[in-house]
Amino acid sequence: MATKTATKDLTQGAPGKLVFSFAIPMVLGILLQQFYSLVDTMIVGRYLGKEALAGVGSTGSLNFIVLGFCMGICNGFAVIVAQKFGAKDEKGLRKTVAASIWLTIVIGAIVTVVTCIFCKPMLQLMKTPESIFDSAATYIFIIFAGIPAMLLYNMSAAIIRALGDSRSPILFLAIAAAINIGLDLMFIGQMGMHVEGAAYATVLSQGISGAFCVIYIRKRFEILHMEKGEMRPDGLVMKQLLGIGLPMGLQYSITGIGSVILQASVNGLGDVSVAAMTTALKVHILLSCPLDGLGQAMAPYAGQNVGASRLDRVGQGLRAALVYAAVISAVLMVLVLLFGGHAATLFLDKDKLAGEADAIIRLSKQYLITVTAFDFLVGVVNTVRFTIQGMGFSNFAMIAGLLEMVARSIAGIVLIPMIGFAGACFSSPLAWIFADAFLVPAYFWCKKRLSMA
Repeated sequence: MATKTATKDLTQGAPGKLVFSFAIPMVLGILLQQFYSLVDTMIVGRYLGKEALAGVGSTGSLNFIVLGFCMGICNGFAVIVAQKFGAKDEKGLRKTVAASIWLTIVIGAIVTVVTCIFCKPMLQLMKTPESIFDSAATYIFIIFAGIPAMLLYNMSAAIIRALGDSRSPILFLAIAAAINIGLDLMFIGQMGMHVEGAAYATVLSQGISGAFCVIYIRKRFEILHMEKGEMRPDGLVMKQLLGIGLPMGLQYSITGIGSVILQASVNGLGDVSVAAMTTALKVHILLSCPLDGLGQAMAPYAGQNVGASRLDRVGQGLRAALVYAAVISAVLMVLVLLFGGHAATLFLDKDKLAGEADAIIRLSKQYLITVTAFDFLVGVVNTVRFTIQGMGFSNFAMIAGLLEMVARSIAGIVLIPMIGFAGACFSSPLAWIFADAFLVPAYFWCKKRLSMA
């Protein structure tokens, strides 16, 4: 039966081994996603120059607020899917998936319209430099118009992972990555498009990846074949989904507000600092993919085990994940110390930058070394936060996001005016310290609360 080969029960077997094996495909998927984002940036920087690169980079925090909200909602809905699957409630599982689809359609339509209307005023509020404003506005408008394509992939991939299959979305993402890079080269390199070419390539590739996921679900997951009446919107199920999904989405957005404040402060330092931070962030996001994938693996793992009333396995899996995070963080620090100075040269043509190239490379290396030195802290944030979300306490994850926002706001309002670019370098470590101080005790409280239920 197709469901026996397509799904995976995370409530049986050695927790550490399960977390590791489930996380590997998720890490590869995130690496693929970041790789073609990295190639986007490289093509924009090398073909279109520093201003275009800074324009695309300056939209990063605004992008994170909106797309992070959408992805958080999808992951939140998938927590309930994982719990229903772990509890072997097949009818409840199908009704949850159906309600998730309806809510995603409605939320996607609202978010797309609102963000397309307000993207330019937001860029103005962020004090985006005039020299890069047009590039930033063009790029982010197209990305926001493509939110339905992004939601199609993220919701369908989240459902697949919730049912224990973390490998299949990688194949679809790999195909999309190849298409994205090909379209980048065609639109920008051959057709002479500006930043809109990179945006169109991203949206189209996400839509294709999402379509593959939907086809796969229909063919492989017999357990999701709807019976009569199960596709009808269910108010109670929707309320439960929103109770988990909205706080998870808001967690990303609240965190992103701090990033917007930070980005506005960096924008005030000039386009050299913006370009340096853009390149360093892209490299660090790529390097930290193993920590992100490890964290994301904990949500379906915890969700299934909570659904099966196996709280002991939740703690065992989390402890194993933290050990993996410590090892990964040490390896990343070595890599950055050895090769961090070459990161910015991947994105920029030094011959076109005159004397600015050395400044961009120096600032980029400074940011990378500072942030990577604290990577274990983000490993703790990711693993503990996603575990708490999988346990069903997404409100706590939102509070952690609020603390990250406060920390990044402090960096943007206080540190950068005082110490310049170095303040931006310490913004993420400060945010992780604030979040961990809350998340670690919150996890033990959640576990105690569930054991008493």
